[in-house]
Amino acid sequence: MHIDSLNWKILKCLQLNARQSSAEIGRQVGISSPAVSERIKKMEDAGIIQNYNALVSPFEVGYQLKALITLRAFMGMLKPFLEKVTTYDEVVNCYRITGNENFVMEVILKNQKHLESFIDQLIVYGETKTQIVLSHVVKHNEVKPLKK
Repeated sequence: MHIDSLNWKILKCLQLNARQSSAEIGRQVGISSPAVSERIKKMEDAGIIQNYNALVSPFEVGYQLKALITLRAFMGMLKPFLEKVTTYDEVVNCYRITGNENFVMEVILKNQKHLESFIDQLIVYGETKTQIVLSHVVKHNEVKPLKK
């Protein structure tokens, strides 16, 4: 499906507030509510819009640490880790990466003791490196058009 400039504007509106009505988005991008609904439906059907989520602030619900943890899997532990990582509530995102490490995980934790306990669970699968996140510099949900 071709994403024209109007679709990009609609996507940006949805990313800022997915609960906006089609009429409100239409006012912002300059088309009718039915036209917005039709474009959104087409983008959903094409898999461009995959889901609508509520973003919950981990800090407001008692999680005071955010960290990035890389893991270099031990020989024979790659598949077991792939099966286990999906069960960890602490893991917000996990990516398989290139380089010296196999995975990088974004995790949220209650405190340092929770971090220590979580790392203890991971070290059976491989060597870890941990970085504590100090602040969020770029919004993760903003999509920008690709340049040709």
